[in-house]
Amino acid sequence: MSTLDLISPSRSPVAILLSAFLSRPADEGLPLSRVFSADRNPTRIPAMLRSQPTSAIRLLVPVLLLPSLIWPSAASSQANTEEGNRARPSLSVGGLGEELRLDGVLSESAWASAPAIDRLTMIEPVEGGDLDAETQIFVLASPTHLIIGVAAQDPEPAGIVSSSKARDPELKAEDYIKVVLDPFLDGRTGYIFALNPGGARYDALVARRGEGEDPQWDAVWEAATSRDSEGWYAEIRIPLQSLTFDGSLDRWGFNVERRVERLQEVSRWASPFRDAKIAQTSRAGLLTDLPRFDTGAGLTIRPAIVAGGAKAGENGSWEGTFEPSLDVFQRLGSNSTAMVTVNTDFAETEVDTRRTNLTRFPLFFPEKRTFFLEGSDIFDFGIGMSSPYHSDVVPFFTRRIGLYEGEAVPLSAGGKVSGKAGNTNYGALVTRTGQVGGLVPRTTMAAVRVRQNILEESNVGVLATFGDPSGVDGSHMVGVDATYQTSRLFGSKNFIAGFWGLATDRDGLKGEKTAFGAKVDYPNDTWDVALTYLRIGDGFDPALGFVPRKGINKLSGGMSLKLYPSSWSWLRMMNHQLRPSLVLDLDGEWESYRFFTAPINWRLESGDRIEINVNPEGEQLDEPFEIADGVVIDPGSYHFVRYRLEWEMAAKRVVSGQLSWWFGSFYDGSLDQFEAEVRIRPSELVIFDLTATRNIGELKAGDFDQRLFGMRVLANFSPDLQLTSFVQYDDESKELGTNTRLRWTFHPLGDLFLVYNYNVVDLAGDPDGPGGTLSRGRRWTLDATQLMVKVQYALRF
Repeated sequence: MSTLDLISPSRSPVAILLSAFLSRPADEGLPLSRVFSADRNPTRIPAMLRSQPTSAIRLLVPVLLLPSLIWPSAASSQANTEEGNRARPSLSVGGLGEELRLDGVLSESAWASAPAIDRLTMIEPVEGGDLDAETQIFVLASPTHLIIGVAAQDPEPAGIVSSSKARDPELKAEDYIKVVLDPFLDGRTGYIFALNPGGARYDALVARRGEGEDPQWDAVWEAATSRDSEGWYAEIRIPLQSLTFDGSLDRWGFNVERRVERLQEVSRWASPFRDAKIAQTSRAGLLTDLPRFDTGAGLTIRPAIVAGGAKAGENGSWEGTFEPSLDVFQRLGSNSTAMVTVNTDFAETEVDTRRTNLTRFPLFFPEKRTFFLEGSDIFDFGIGMSSPYHSDVVPFFTRRIGLYEGEAVPLSAGGKVSGKAGNTNYGALVTRTGQVGGLVPRTTMAAVRVRQNILEESNVGVLATFGDPSGVDGSHMVGVDATYQTSRLFGSKNFIAGFWGLATDRDGLKGEKTAFGAKVDYPNDTWDVALTYLRIGDGFDPALGFVPRKGINKLSGGMSLKLYPSSWSWLRMMNHQLRPSLVLDLDGEWESYRFFTAPINWRLESGDRIEINVNPEGEQLDEPFEIADGVVIDPGSYHFVRYRLEWEMAAKRVVSGQLSWWFGSFYDGSLDQFEAEVRIRPSELVIFDLTATRNIGELKAGDFDQRLFGMRVLANFSPDLQLTSFVQYDDESKELGTNTRLRWTFHPLGDLFLVYNYNVVDLAGDPDGPGGTLSRGRRWTLDATQLMVKVQYALRF
């Protein structure tokens, strides 16, 4: 009897899927003591894919599935909640009868009289377990603001983990409180606000209908925290002008989650089980008795001035700049917003982190610019096009606007409208970019998105883009998508299925200009299973999109099994993963395959994590591939196996981070990849982030050794004043770059940015450069330097 025969469909909803897949080859106020009293053949597969990878997968399946046989009770205990558990809890808002001083101390009388969430429910480490730290949440409302109060008990306040103070830090490895609002009560969209005990503010949009978060979005809001011997407290004040909402509602979706990093303890108010994500507003509770909100005229005018200078090269001269810009926001009722930007500048945007690339395809870098991030969730399109690991298709990629071949292009003007009317979400954007001599002409580009909510959690929609950054005529793209989603499968399980299609054209574009795809996903805690298919034509090259690889059929899957064994006190969670993918060309000939497996991905009780990966891979090269300077791999079929050892150190420690070593065969040779990410937190004032990557390849075409180093120093003077310095060097470009950025939020509506960039190049060995030959020693020469000051202040009416 095989391992699969031991797993009956009644015990696991993925057994049939799995079997079918494997059959194919492919601060003082209320004291806490008081508070808490209350043949060109599409089926043709290379022999290596039929034998070695498939055999490897068959051998690994028992390893992946054996824990579910050893600990069946653990597997069956994961969130088997029925509809009764899904009843939405509710919290009434309190009135604000006096002016509230935002100091993180719950001393005003309004807090004492407000209704409260008395306790949260543990999710980690044990669903429904006893909490070591209780929490109370209060919400007050005025016509113009929503104020949230938190009293977070902690029996060991000296052990509170809180190091970040910068805006939008990764709080997943610190103590935090996270609040989710669904002001349309549609169960698909929403806002996320989070805070750590040090006062670091994080905000995000609900993304992908609750499957993710978009932290690039920023809003105007305030927060303050305090601590005492019984824990920590927080006050959060959110202006209603910072949100869009349905003005006819007297209740919103609402949820709260808390993490105690020292204990790796997570607790939540509504839907406190592992299958639910905090961003899933369909699983949120209710915030009731909301007053009629008044957003005034709804007009925000934010002028800004950028001044500074730049110098290119050692012999260059300084050139000064003085550029005013203007952003205007106008609310169109409570549920939509229009925005106009003139002479937009993005001086405050942080530089991209450099990465090494050993593939034949370009890397994806996310959008960071405020104008494009406002309302960006409405432009979400399709499913199965991107994942945390890669992006196959991004139909509207706003980094195409204002950036061209790595050069900045002035954004002369832009306009955007986004919002919701009934069950219809809509967004439109138009921009006009300036001319850059010898690079691009003046160009107008636009995008329109309409998404209609259907059923309880599903939607259908259309997307269209127009224009080309290079000025080519006739450039456009249109697409349709439909997504069925439910969080009630089998009572409380998540299920998603959807498809999408796109077509593009422009003058001179040849080939198959369409792309389409579909995905079926069962994204739950114990079992997470997905299957994705997409086809991208060889002529599908949308001018405002990101498509790293064209002319392919791609079939990919994923399976994850998480278990929480109680018999080993040192082990918190076991995650066993399998992610296969196969890429064929449009004629059915194979191009690439990869079987990512993680027979061991274990989180220890200490907070550390260990992972072992075995990845059979293959590449079919139809033309030479220069993987490194002077190292060219010949065309042909290549099959190899990559292995990884990884250790992640618990974030609660002064020194934390992650160390990885990839090794094994690679094309016709071998490759060792060493990656290190280390965070050193000597105090809450300063943090050091160190990164290093080294790739050592030995191939028939030659050897290569690539190095990339980075260091980020964060000086956290306060949540409103941070100084960050980021230094990067890689030995391919031989460029050492520094980006130093000071941000002072002197008022909730005003910011001062001071940015200094300094880049030098190592010309050792270049006989034509200032450094001369190696015998003349090493020489660093200036590539470019820049100093900029930006001041912006918003006026609200």
